[in-house]
Amino acid sequence: MTRVAVATSFGGPEVVEIVDRALPKPAAGQVLVEVRAIGVNPIDYKLYSGAFGTDESSLPLPLGSEAAGVVVAVGNAAEGAGGPISVGDEVIVSGAKGAYAEKILVPADAVLPKPASLDWNVAAGLLVVAGTAYDTLETVAASSGDTVLVHGGAGGVGSIVVQLAKARGATVIATARAENNDALRKYGAVPIEYGEGLLDRVRAVAPDGIDAAIDTVGTDEAVDVSLELLTDKARLVTIAAFERAANDGFPSVGGGNPQSAERRKKAALSLVRQAGEGDFEVVVAKTFPLADTATAHAELKRDHPRGKFVLIP
Repeated sequence: MTRVAVATSFGGPEVVEIVDRALPKPAAGQVLVEVRAIGVNPIDYKLYSGAFGTDESSLPLPLGSEAAGVVVAVGNAAEGAGGPISVGDEVIVSGAKGAYAEKILVPADAVLPKPASLDWNVAAGLLVVAGTAYDTLETVAASSGDTVLVHGGAGGVGSIVVQLAKARGATVIATARAENNDALRKYGAVPIEYGEGLLDRVRAVAPDGIDAAIDTVGTDEAVDVSLELLTDKARLVTIAAFERAANDGFPSVGGGNPQSAERRKKAALSLVRQAGEGDFEVVVAKTFPLADTATAHAELKRDHPRGKFVLIP
């Protein structure tokens, strides 16, 4: 048996419950992981909010897609991106269903080796934000010499975008609240506050214009400022303003996009290795017991400290 968090109906965090589930032994190509930490992402509560439909047949809805833990059982031919998987391996689980659990049974190809240098909390919260950040940079073809505007540069995804863009040799301008400016400067970005007058503030720090823009917040302000500044709207990408992207004709990533999923999966092993080598950091803002999943989701929906939320079974 294992304790898991599920949404028993559609609505707010109050619909989340902790239940007991039986787990079968791993079949061929499967591994059983004892979870040490679980990454929390906005999509986790959006799935039961009704934003993507209210199909009652999907209930109770398993929650979570990323975790880190120790392999406790393996089926035949259990091989992941890093090679054969053995009992005792410390691993990262990515792209799974029902990761909010004490133990999780997953396909072997959802498992990657965890670098010893990464603690459990960072490892659990790594790949959704890093994969999304990588996806956006590939979409706008950010490269050395570019000036890149990042909306929401202090957020979970935005902070990784900033770090990876700098590693590519780009000049980065990042919007954030004033209290996050020092963190952005540490990453090598030029911080500016969002809000009224944003367009003029960007022009002041980038008099020669910008080459690409990455929107991680989904506001009309972010989209409008980016479109005003760019000569090629194909070099604007959003992870949140999907309706604006469709209406205004610029790219979006995520949201069930199969190309995004494939791009992120191919990059996952490299991103894990880079994180393990310290090429970029993932900030963990707060941890919660698995039993407090509803509280974690309620807090994530509000303004909160910079970084990822993590659940501990």
